[in-house]
Amino acid sequence: MLTHFPQAVPEIPVSNVDNAAEYYVNVLGFSLDWGNDAGGIGGISQGDCRMFLTNAPFRAAPATSPVIVWLNLTSKQEVDELFERWKGNGATIVDAVEDKPWNLREFRVADPDGNQLRVFYDFSRETSAEVALPQEPRSR
Repeated sequence: MLTHFPQAVPEIPVSNVDNAAEYYVNVLGFSLDWGNDAGGIGGISQGDCRMFLTNAPFRAAPATSPVIVWLNLTSKQEVDELFERWKGNGATIVDAVEDKPWNLREFRVADPDGNQLRVFYDFSRETSAEVALPQEPRSR
């Protein structure tokens, strides 16, 4: 059972993910790890620091809240187990656990004040590793 949470990942509201990412990369020295404005979200990092840049359409679906904190777990299994535990304890589920098109397995819960915890696992490296696997030669 998960008993130690990772560092929280802040979500930074921006008007345009591509423009904001360009600033964070070129001016502040971050790396753009994934995402773009069309998708509504981008992940940036520098060392152990990770942050998400999100545009208004991304934040509007399904609703906004006072604060959103992202918790980056180490596996899909941890995400699923924590979802089931919190659901069983009566947590207010905003979004049930699922794989998102932006390669995160995630769910969201809200506290009584509407603040949200967005719990996720980034499986993009798994997906890119699967794509990069060499193909077996076909016999003729």
